[in-house]
Amino acid sequence: MVIPVYDKNPVRRPPVVTYTLIGLCTVVFLLGPLSGFVRAGGSGHAFQCVQAVYFDRWGVIPTELFHGRLPVGELDLPAGCPVPRPFPKVPFLSVLTSMFLHGGWLHLIGNMLFLYVFGDNVENRMGRVRFALFYLAAGYLATYGFALANPDDTQSLVGASGAISGALGAYLYLYPKARVTSLFPFLFFVPLRFPAWIVLGFWFVLQWLAAQTAQGGPGVAYLAHVVGFAFGFLCAWACYRPRRKVSVVIGPTQGDIQP
Repeated sequence: MVIPVYDKNPVRRPPVVTYTLIGLCTVVFLLGPLSGFVRAGGSGHAFQCVQAVYFDRWGVIPTELFHGRLPVGELDLPAGCPVPRPFPKVPFLSVLTSMFLHGGWLHLIGNMLFLYVFGDNVENRMGRVRFALFYLAAGYLATYGFALANPDDTQSLVGASGAISGALGAYLYLYPKARVTSLFPFLFFVPLRFPAWIVLGFWFVLQWLAAQTAQGGPGVAYLAHVVGFAFGFLCAWACYRPRRKVSVVIGPTQGDIQP
């Protein structure tokens, strides 16, 4: 695990889109049942039921992306939870809403920290509108990539990790030598500064290995991280790779040559 806290890579203008995304994710979480600021169905088992229904309604369920809406009676809820009332949901749009949900304080803080450290420079390079579209595209592709590998999964996916992974991949291509200060738990959280290619390369390898070993069941959708990261890197490579310059040498024509 690697925890980036700062990168020495200044931007020319305020990263409005990055800050807006951080603000929206934070506000949505504070208004949700897991923040502790909104009363939602009491405590204990009743609260778990409310939380599960909340994620099923606003999160994305992989099988719904290919097989259509699940009846409420078939939702993956904790044992003993009552069947909820039917609620409106469009599976394709649930990918969008799921990007602004998080499964707890640590999930939120971790994602927002990565977005804060790396998103501003990618936005600065792409521009605000293109970065916003890129962010959404990365989130959608990461989610559909995970769902394609797990087409019958009925557990809800929430979080901005897939979209943020796209920003990490783009950052790796655009700024591989930028110095990133990070904390490594296995080194007792001592802050160390490495080039971005080491920090993000190490992070990607961990995600890749975890995606290979992860089995079905609750947990982290590592494959979504891998897909989002790969998309971000390839997108930056396709759009910002150096163009070969073609030089044309114009010499004298035959008529210009004097005997």
